[in-house]
Amino acid sequence: MSLFSRRYGGRPFHLLVMACCFTVAGYAAVRLLVGRPVAVAVWFIGAALLHDLVLVPLYSAADRTARAAALPPRTPPPAGLRRLNHLRAPVVLSLLLLLVWFPLILRRPAPYHQDTGLSDSVYLDRWLLVTAGLFAASALTALLNTARRRRARRRSPAHGPSSGL
Repeated sequence: MSLFSRRYGGRPFHLLVMACCFTVAGYAAVRLLVGRPVAVAVWFIGAALLHDLVLVPLYSAADRTARAAALPPRTPPPAGLRRLNHLRAPVVLSLLLLLVWFPLILRRPAPYHQDTGLSDSVYLDRWLLVTAGLFAASALTALLNTARRRRARRRSPAHGPSSGL
């Protein structure tokens, strides 16, 4: 391990990527704060409070409920979490898209038609199609992973049920 990696804790490429991310975030912050800095600060603080005080408890409770409903009581944690992650990923991405685009998906009257050039009637259908695609891709991934694990288990008799592990 090089001196840089030991002192920094990661590879040089990681530092480069992080520097690029902070550069883009700084540029976006400067562009946002030019017009109405107080409104942006209020929105940012409100979003942080809403996330920490409302959304974290809600999706933590939803995750616990899904874990209790989807997994048998004695499922080992790694296997159970792998199965549950195939539900978590499309749900999170779908809800994130809903959060970003909810005025258009829910057909709220807003001046977005001028910005996008599309009528508000297409967004709900597209969001539902993207959500269905996310769940289909996740189900296909889960199916392929399960098949791969079963095939690997059949090839390796040392890890079978009679091995005493």
